Amino acid sequence: MNKNMLQQAQRLQAMFIKAQEELAALNVEGSAGGGAVKVVMNGQGQIQSVKIAPEVANPQEIEMLEDLVLAAVKDAAAKAKEASDKKLGALTGGIKIPGLM
Repeated sequence: MNKNMLQQAQRLQAMFIKAQEELAALNVEGSAGGGAVKVVMNGQGQIQSVKIAPEVANPQEIEMLEDLVLAAVKDAAAKAKEASDKKLGALTGGIKIPGLM
């Protein structure tokens, strides 16, 4: 590997590290039930918070609440994946690199 290729690889690695840091700092919100349940997740897919409107916390309808939480998590996860794919895809030119995407 020549010096130029090594420098390019090091720059690419630094760009990926920066992109990962930016994704960790990015927050996306998923919601369900018209906003009755909201989930905030970072760009790396880690859940940051869950908010549930008091009016949907009826003990007789716990299954509905569970479904709303699951839907909000899925919504947030899809948005986090979209942000990650966009950020990392820009660095790789759309090439999928195992372990990075």
